[in-house]
Amino acid sequence: MLRRAPVLTLLTAAFMAASTALAAPSVAAAPAALPPSAVYVSDGAGSSIKGTLHWYNRSATFTGTLTSKGCRRAWYSVFDGFANPLGARSSSTHCNTVTSIPATLHANVVGGGSYAGVCLDDAKGKPITSCGVYPRPH
Repeated sequence: MLRRAPVLTLLTAAFMAASTALAAPSVAAAPAALPPSAVYVSDGAGSSIKGTLHWYNRSATFTGTLTSKGCRRAWYSVFDGFANPLGARSSSTHCNTVTSIPATLHANVVGGGSYAGVCLDDAKGKPITSCGVYPRPH
């Protein structure tokens, strides 16, 4: 003859099993975050781009500011390992101000982009300085 366990014992066992499952790490856990890349590009005459690149699997985000003396804009792109741009972006033109210039930079290739370029451009989109190059951290 089989004996049934008391209901309280069954509930306690079910609770313990559920709490253990919740505490165990997931096999499909997200990868560890990559360290951000600090960005600084200056023309030496008072205009600059300063901020941070955050790297993700198939994109990067830029948060920062454009300080413009005269009229300037920010240009940025992520590149693959063969130096192919994966979607350049540009801010609008800003004159004699400090402006927040957030952007999402797409890198729709396996593993994401290899590096990003950030340039300080004139009002017409022509680079006025050399660009800063920021490799993806490993």
